[in-house]
Amino acid sequence: MDVVVTGSSGLIGSRLVDTLRENGHQVVRLVRSGGGPDTARWDLDAGTIDAAALEGADAVVHLAGESIASSRWTDAQKARIMGSRVKGTTLLAETLAGLSSPPSVFLSGSAVGYYGETGDTAVDESGPAGDDFPSLVAQRWEACAQPAIEAGVATAFLRTGVVLDADGGALRPNSCPSSSGSADGPGRAASTCRGSPSTTTSVPRSRS
Repeated sequence: MDVVVTGSSGLIGSRLVDTLRENGHQVVRLVRSGGGPDTARWDLDAGTIDAAALEGADAVVHLAGESIASSRWTDAQKARIMGSRVKGTTLLAETLAGLSSPPSVFLSGSAVGYYGETGDTAVDESGPAGDDFPSLVAQRWEACAQPAIEAGVATAFLRTGVVLDADGGALRPNSCPSSSGSADGPGRAASTCRGSPSTTTSVPRSRS
């Protein structure tokens, strides 16, 4: 398969790219800087993207977004967390919708933070959304994929849980700061870490 991946330098993205290549798939990494034979460019601020790299691809996996674990959740950092996901997903979904030969599948990042604080209650895709900041981020993140869905691209949301990896994620000390700057471990803030979590649920969204 020909697969385009955003967020390929992240913990999940880098592992995904390696695994895809090990299994014989061709991967193009959509990046904001740098280059190489396996890369294509996009610029969220300018709203530009190399649409030719997406044309005819079998699948697009979208994992890019500002890390929620990189600094305290100040108002400015919250804006960056939300904005990076809204801009990136909107640009990608609108571009996919306009292609003459769009990918068969669009896997778009999200997080288990979608459900909010559920305590000991188990939830699945039928569970309602929460109303805290991680939940609002996940809801808007997923909503931005609507242009691709309306264009008939089979779309699934990767509601990532807590990533455990020897090189980072939730095993790294203080990897998931809350709004106060403290580490919440595998709790509410950790549930949306972009460099943490690895359990996922995929929510199919398609016209067909």
